[in-house]
Amino acid sequence: MTPLAVAATVVPAESTQQAIGYPSLFLLVLIGALVPVVPTGALVSSAAVVAFHQTAPFSLALVFLTASTAAFLGDAILYWLGRRGMGSKNGSRWLEAIRSRAPEDRLARAQRKLADHDVAVLVLSRLVPAGRLPVMLACLLAKWPMRRFARGNLPACLAWAVTYQLIGILGGSLFEEPWEGVVAAVALTVLISATPTVWRRVRRAGGAP
Repeated sequence: MTPLAVAATVVPAESTQQAIGYPSLFLLVLIGALVPVVPTGALVSSAAVVAFHQTAPFSLALVFLTASTAAFLGDAILYWLGRRGMGSKNGSRWLEAIRSRAPEDRLARAQRKLADHDVAVLVLSRLVPAGRLPVMLACLLAKWPMRRFARGNLPACLAWAVTYQLIGILGGSLFEEPWEGVVAAVALTVLISATPTVWRRVRRAGGAP
């Protein structure tokens, strides 16, 4: 097969992937921000692996923009719903959902750190597994206005997208086949997500306070 024939085969395939992949990534990350059961970090890393192996320019940049924008909008919507729930007489199921995923010990730590370090805690909360919702709830209880939360959450979402994209780029650079890089990236993100939970259980088993 001639180089022109190969190019004619690859370009439409990549165009199709981009036409489907970026809207899907945006939607899934947005849903994952609202309903935190979707592994959004693994999604971003996997998308970065695919983009790393593509020949189209700016593929990685588009993954970054898509993921960070969806995460920011999802957080903003969830925070708005939480504020609405706090102002409602009967509360809100969204506020209860945030509370159910923010145990009292994590919430207490988040409130102390928020009081000490202010906006910087938002950036760290996006990078620490299971750290986003306790800090968001702490912001709600501190009655942060929407504008203040959004201003602090923007760099948090950018840092989050960069971090998981770098994991995907690392996985893509280690393997020739995209699917191998995707497997490696997903395994690494799962390991990162599970480490804090395992560490807490080890400390409790050892009798640490």
